Amino acid sequence: MFILQENPIDLTKARSSSLNPNNGALVSFEGIVRNDEHQNTKVTALLYIADAPLCLEEGNKIVKEALSRFNINDIICIQRTGKLNVGETAIWIGVWAPHRDEAFKACRYMIEEVKERLHIWKKEFLNDGLSLWAYGTQSPVIQ
Repeated sequence: MFILQENPIDLTKARSSSLNPNNGALVSFEGIVRNDEHQNTKVTALLYIADAPLCLEEGNKIVKEALSRFNINDIICIQRTGKLNVGETAIWIGVWAPHRDEAFKACRYMIEEVKERLHIWKKEFLNDGLSLWAYGTQSPVIQ
């Protein structure tokens, strides 16, 4: 399941999303907004904007791919949109599987494909009051 949401991710709820008794492993990835530096200025917040229909469609394709490629029972990816402050969770991925190796592989696959294929744009807010768009694989030139 792939989810886009503006509200904070409930990590306890996310971790308990799978009740499959055949799960022997849960591997998760949590992407957190960090106090990064951009040209000697600290990032104080990020704004994520997504093309929701395309992201939901492509995100769920990636989930289906992971389920078919790896020996896993369940996978969930929750991507935040909107403005997030330093320390907030921007993305959470959980993979449940009988064994850890496949869960690790599927989790890595999910984050790499999300970063590569989803139309999500990120604007950095800096502590000097300026803001700028961070350019990634799917980022357009936005002024």
